[in-house]
Amino acid sequence: MAIDQPLVIGGRALSSRFFLGTGRYPNPYVQRQAIAASGAEVLTFAIRRINLDSPEDDSILQHLEERTYAYLPNTSGAKTADEAVRLARLARASGLSDWIKVEISASEKTLLPDPIETLKATEILAREGFVVLPYTSDDPILCKRLEEAGAAAVMPGGSPIGTGLGILNPFNLEWIIEDAKVPIIVDAGLGSAQDVAQAMELGAAGVLMNTPVAKAKDPVRMAQAMRLAIDAGRLSYLAGRIPRKRYASASSGSEEWVVQ
Repeated sequence: MAIDQPLVIGGRALSSRFFLGTGRYPNPYVQRQAIAASGAEVLTFAIRRINLDSPEDDSILQHLEERTYAYLPNTSGAKTADEAVRLARLARASGLSDWIKVEISASEKTLLPDPIETLKATEILAREGFVVLPYTSDDPILCKRLEEAGAAAVMPGGSPIGTGLGILNPFNLEWIIEDAKVPIIVDAGLGSAQDVAQAMELGAAGVLMNTPVAKAKDPVRMAQAMRLAIDAGRLSYLAGRIPRKRYASASSGSEEWVVQ
């Protein structure tokens, strides 16, 4: 009997809750091995890095032909909603995907998402029939506005992208998850299996990462570790943890069975 329901986004049922980036691996062989070890079904990549004139021959995508993946092109590098919308339209016109990760950053130092431009792009692309997954900050109000704008899932960061700092504000993420009617995918800032398990125990529907796997000393083993952490964290969330208490309580009480 299945212990969990599939994750459904844009009408597609996913058995894996691991969304994996395709960049920064030491070579294509390690990339393929890490992707296989992760069990991920959804792969993300920057539209700017893809040859849209001939995506089937692209130097990145041609290494991923062994399996059928759901591609999640992202608008990394866009600084405005107009740029992000243009990139999304180009990706769909090339036949890549009608899924799009909206990623708009106005600061090259922090790479934090621009809330106003992200909301604007999400509204436009959702109206045009895209399956929109916006990357955003961990602001509960903004995440709700993105959901209301038509996002198929919302992707708040645990901390700034690429930092490996983990989840800096678990309280905000918990509020976001509790209030959401669409899947919440934790994206950015995760660095270890511990961070991943924490995100899933908070109730996240999944996690997206690239750097923690691709730049690990052993990307293949790290991909496997992250996969196991997702499963363990999800199972723990479904099982329901015990309440936190200020004081100790004995694990053996008076109600325990008495051996005659």
